[in-house]
Amino acid sequence: MANPQPPQSDPDDQWPSCDEQPPGVSIRPLGHGDLQALLAHLHHAHDDEDEGLVVGPAGRRPAAGGPVVAVRVRASVGRPGASAHAEYRRRRAAERADWTRGLPWRVAVVLAAGVAAGLLATQVAPDLAGLLAVAVAAGLGWWLRCRPSADTLAWRRGAAGERRTARLLAPLERRGWAVLHDLAIPGTQANIDHLVIGPGGVLVVDSKRYRGRLRLDRHGMVWHGRQLLVSALRKVLWAADQADEVLGVADITVAAVVAVHGASVPWGLLQADGVTILPARRLPGLLQGLPPRLGPERVAWLADRARLRFRAAA
Repeated sequence: MANPQPPQSDPDDQWPSCDEQPPGVSIRPLGHGDLQALLAHLHHAHDDEDEGLVVGPAGRRPAAGGPVVAVRVRASVGRPGASAHAEYRRRRAAERADWTRGLPWRVAVVLAAGVAAGLLATQVAPDLAGLLAVAVAAGLGWWLRCRPSADTLAWRRGAAGERRTARLLAPLERRGWAVLHDLAIPGTQANIDHLVIGPGGVLVVDSKRYRGRLRLDRHGMVWHGRQLLVSALRKVLWAADQADEVLGVADITVAAVVAVHGASVPWGLLQADGVTILPARRLPGLLQGLPPRLGPERVAWLADRARLRFRAAA
C-alpha cells in the first residue's frame, strides 16, 4: 500500500465538524464523486477491500453515480498480547535454564529421599517399603518440578487479557472503528495495548487482569486489595500522551481507558487521575455511546497515519 499523506491544508477546512454531522450517526452515505476524492487523497493504489474500505453491498463496487457507504476501516498493526506473550516465553525459558542447571542436585535429593523412606519403611512394613520409597520420590520430584514464578504467570495472564479485549473490540471494526494492537511507543521499551480510532475519537485502551474487586477511597484513590493503582494509572495516561504526540494532530486528544478483566469496578465506571476505568465487557458499549466527533473520512485518515507512525511491539 502506498503511504497516505496528511492533508496539506488546514484540517478544519477539510474535515466536517461534529456540528455538521447528524447526531448519533457515525457512518454516512458518500456520493461516488466523494469516494473518488477520498481515495485519491489517501493515495489508495489497491482495491477498496485490500485497503480496508468496503463499498456497496457485499463489498462490490456500485455502478457509476450510485451511492456508496463506507462501512469498515481496518488496521492491522500488531497482534493483541504478542509482546506480553513474548516476555512470558522469555522469562519461562530463563527459568527453565536455571532449573536445568540445578537438575543434578534435584535428582540426588529425590533419590536420597526415596532411599531414606524405603529404609524407614522396612522397620515398620517391609512389604510396603518399595512402594513407599517410590511414592516419596515421586512426590518430591513433583514438588521440585520447573514451575513458572508468579511474575512470569502475570505476563501470560496479561497476554490473555489483551486477547480478550481484542475480541470485544473486533465487532466495532464493522461500525466504522479502527483498532490497532500492541504498538511500540517510539524511543521506549513500553507498548500500547490497544489504540482505538473511531467516530467517538481516539483512545488508548490498557487491558488489566485483577482478582476480587477494585475500590475507591475517600481521597479518590483507586485500590486493588492493598495495592494502590496510582502508578499503573499514570502509566496508562502517559501512554495516551505518547500516542497523542506520535499521531501529531493538533485538534485530536487521545483519551486513556483501562479495561478490567476478572474484578468488579465500583459503580461499573470510575474516573481517576484522568483515566476511565470500567469492566472490559462494557467497553464496546462505552465506545459506541460516545458522541460522534470524527467523520468516516477522518477516521480512515487517522488509521492510516497510525499505521505509518507506529510499529508492532513484538
